[in-house]
Amino acid sequence: MFPANQEPGITKNIRVIEWLKADLLTSLSALFKGMLRGSEERLLDALGSIIITSYVLGKRLGISYTRIDLKVENKLRQGIDEDHEMERWYGDLSALLAHLGDKKR
Repeated sequence: MFPANQEPGITKNIRVIEWLKADLLTSLSALFKGMLRGSEERLLDALGSIIITSYVLGKRLGISYTRIDLKVENKLRQGIDEDHEMERWYGDLSALLAHLGDKKR
């Protein structure tokens, strides 16, 4: 077996993907616990971790950050076009799409 710092690339990537999957579940659990306890700081921490882990997991799976961003924007537009409940009731999808557009400028 190889020492931990000398693992072949494929093996190391698989281990990292498994670690990221577990981290995603841990962050999701932290989000749910934060919702029960009403702690805004815990919610922010968990949501930030979920977003970061999702981007990094995508990269480890061969998907660029830019492609993820484009897919998010496309899904937001699709939800707006299809009159998704969150859009109809609160305008959340339009607000998020505008927020992401503002960050690009």
